[in-house]
Amino acid sequence: MISANLAEGYSRGTGKDRARFYEYALGSARESRDWYYKGRHVLGETVTKHRLSLLTQVIRLLLTMVPQQRGRILREQGISYQSDTDKPAPTVNRETLDTLLQAIPLP
Repeated sequence: MISANLAEGYSRGTGKDRARFYEYALGSARESRDWYYKGRHVLGETVTKHRLSLLTQVIRLLLTMVPQQRGRILREQGISYQSDTDKPAPTVNRETLDTLLQAIPLP
């Protein structure tokens, strides 16, 4: 659902229309991150960490994109997901974001 909303938003002609679908994708990414965290005992630590990292990167990207399209600021919710190792969340640089965007299949 996340990639479908990103693709749909990308195809829209105005910033307001794009932002609406990016916000849908943001909500789906946040919900997915929550479900992966809740299912960490089933999926295992390695899979969970990887998927949480990807979703966190997508959320950060969307938190940058939506305000640019809509003209207002959005902030990440104050939720913290800690693993057994208590490592800090990975940071995302511009090259990583560009790579993520290129990996999203477009219709």
